[in-house]
Amino acid sequence: MSNVLTTTDFKFPGQTHLYHGKVRDVYSIGKDLLIMIATDRISAFDVILPKGIPYKGQVLNQIAAKFLDATADIVPNWKLATPDPMVTVGLRCEPFKVEMVIRGYLTGSAWREYKAGARTLCGLALPDGMKENEKFPSPIITPTTKADEGHDENISKAEIIAQGLVSKEDYEQLEKYTQALFQRGTEMAAQKGLILVDTKYEFGKKDGKIYLIDEIHTPDSSRYFYAEGYPERFEKGEEQKQLSKEFVRKWLMDNGFQGKEGQKVPEMTPEYCESVSERYIELYEKITGEKFVKAETSNVAERIEKNIQSYLKS
Repeated sequence: MSNVLTTTDFKFPGQTHLYHGKVRDVYSIGKDLLIMIATDRISAFDVILPKGIPYKGQVLNQIAAKFLDATADIVPNWKLATPDPMVTVGLRCEPFKVEMVIRGYLTGSAWREYKAGARTLCGLALPDGMKENEKFPSPIITPTTKADEGHDENISKAEIIAQGLVSKEDYEQLEKYTQALFQRGTEMAAQKGLILVDTKYEFGKKDGKIYLIDEIHTPDSSRYFYAEGYPERFEKGEEQKQLSKEFVRKWLMDNGFQGKEGQKVPEMTPEYCESVSERYIELYEKITGEKFVKAETSNVAERIEKNIQSYLKS
């Protein structure tokens, strides 16, 4: 798997900090610049899985770049350039300590909680009698805390404001941006025969101004259903055909892993990693309507370092 990038440890001119996230490695340059490298790591249930997925970083980075460009009229975003297929360079913002999760349908972790009897989610009341993958009358915002380590926790708007995580004024602006971004993402997905089911956005502040940061509308941060056949599958209570990371979570759960103590990640064979890679590429092509062009991967780290160095020089 020499064509897979799972760790980086570069030293760039002006570098002040390096943060290894679950999937991205973030380099701070001076006070104002961030270099975000989308690695081929994959995480599920807040655990980084032991093997990387070929081309996953490129898929995520290029989808995010497209959607950042396509939504820049709604909210300013952090992106300045993509000097490499796996790299975005942008403005360094002070992140808000919450993630804005928005759901158009009852599925995933929300459905798991609902099925277990929960009728409120992040302080919002949910009606009785809903079925899995049912569309909400209008999208609901279910924020989570942003944990540096471990699990993000669901939190209500009232708690966010009461705890001073975000001011009331800023939070209400984040809600407006979240709804507008989700609407745009929904429209763009529909043009490609997809349903944007749910997603999350992260925001930060720079010089008193709110920016959209990180990635958007990628298979790691979003869930998509195929629109064709959705009503029939829903009526029959069948699983939806979807493009998201949920298929990885499902494979893990089927093999007895949910990130709980004492559980072991099932073996990720080269064939399995290849099949996940193909799903990511399928999503890229479906969501962008463009053919995925695989970048040269004989020495990914060297390529990335060279491209970033030449960007910083310019």
